[in-house]
Amino acid sequence: MVLVVVFGYSQKKKNGTIYLEHPAIGVVNEIMAAFVAGDSDKVGTYLTDDFMAYNGFSTNKDDKGTTKEEFLKRVDFWKNNMSYLSMEPTAGSYPDALEYKESGVWVQTWDHIKGMHNKSGVKLDMPYHRLYKLDENNKIKNMIDYYDNDVIWEVRRSFSDRQNGTIYNHHDNINTVRKMMHAFEFNDMDTAYSFFADDAKFYSLELPDGESLNLDEIKERNRQLMEAYDFDSIDETGYPDYLEYDMQDAKVVQSWWKFRLTRKSDGKKIILPALYLHDFDEEGKIIRSIAYVSTKVLDAK
Repeated sequence: MVLVVVFGYSQKKKNGTIYLEHPAIGVVNEIMAAFVAGDSDKVGTYLTDDFMAYNGFSTNKDDKGTTKEEFLKRVDFWKNNMSYLSMEPTAGSYPDALEYKESGVWVQTWDHIKGMHNKSGVKLDMPYHRLYKLDENNKIKNMIDYYDNDVIWEVRRSFSDRQNGTIYNHHDNINTVRKMMHAFEFNDMDTAYSFFADDAKFYSLELPDGESLNLDEIKERNRQLMEAYDFDSIDETGYPDYLEYDMQDAKVVQSWWKFRLTRKSDGKKIILPALYLHDFDEEGKIIRSIAYVSTKVLDAK
């Protein structure tokens, strides 16, 4: 007996044609130019009377969409409330016109929109995907938008003052930062490092963006620094703040310091200003340190 295995493959069925160049693409390019220019009257000439726009990410089952009248008001809103508005094809992308056998002509675009909301200062810098359905007269009947709603919500949230936690000028986490700094000053390194979590990360202006040092690496860097300089004093400047944020439950101490150093090689006195942000965990350990300091000061002649 011979076992015969038959593999079945689905058949292709053509449902239309995709065009790189098409009159409908020209219509879409023109309406977007009018939109960016804030010309609602001109935008209206490209829309059918029964035009409807939809948010492609909406999960509202009762969402009826946006009418032509409402959409034109949106054009006016963008004109009156946005600066530096631009919309260009995303790098490497281009619009397509799709002529479907059943549903007619659609144009799909992949753009990047930039601008700034005037009142809030929120920056728009995001991809923007849009589908357009055109009728037999080459007018736009439907529009479906896909974009980052978080940016739009940030604009809306910024219309009113909102609190985001509490600021303290005295707190045990502030005390921890002070004790850690002065332990460094008096060369009590074991005590200084005891305030950090074992997996703490250390960032600074002089590291590439996104890169950090671990605790062992920062110990070695500080050892080299102390070999080259005497720490005469580490002085608090102004006063530190402890910020207990509602968002993300962040716990941050920000503090300003002056490191008064003597270079051992020539006795040169140097003052090194610094701003530190220290993030804390629930146990009161420092889990992240961000140093805003330029060690170029140490090269002083």
